[in-house]
Amino acid sequence: MLRGNLRDMTTTRRLLATVILALAALAGGCKEDTPSPAGPLGAEAWFPFKIGDVAVKLQVAVRPMEVQQGLMHRPVLGDNEGMLFVYSAASGRSFWMRNVTIPLDIGFFSGDGELREVRAMNPLDESPVTSFSSEIQFAVEMNQGWYRANGIKPGAHLDMAALRAALEARGFDPRDAGVR
Repeated sequence: MLRGNLRDMTTTRRLLATVILALAALAGGCKEDTPSPAGPLGAEAWFPFKIGDVAVKLQVAVRPMEVQQGLMHRPVLGDNEGMLFVYSAASGRSFWMRNVTIPLDIGFFSGDGELREVRAMNPLDESPVTSFSSEIQFAVEMNQGWYRANGIKPGAHLDMAALRAALEARGFDPRDAGVR
């Protein structure tokens, strides 16, 4: 009888230990979904940049799914907020506004961060907005009229040091995007 009780107590302790470990794991998983300071940040993170002399906050889309998603399904975009699209090589670029209800302007930048052109993009318009230049490596979407209102014209530069820091914070090697 004693041997059966000891076996039941051992089984109960193991079960209790398993339950406690499972609860501890669940409690750890209930934290806010924020990256640890030591780990890479996700596409939802905002980074400080300058375009010309104007301070902005940009989300950085690098992975193909991030680039494809872009600003879809966003109800608003702050006054000095936007999204930076990063490509590994310069080429002609084309964007559209599928599922984007915010009127936007897109700035097309060369590999050295020089703004080459700005094009308007209208909400839900799936017609392609294509760069005139075939040397575009970065694109920045901002609220429509932002570039004009801030005096940002072709020849202005994207803060490449900030781009390097943002890519590193996201866990990417900046050299893969041609950023030295």
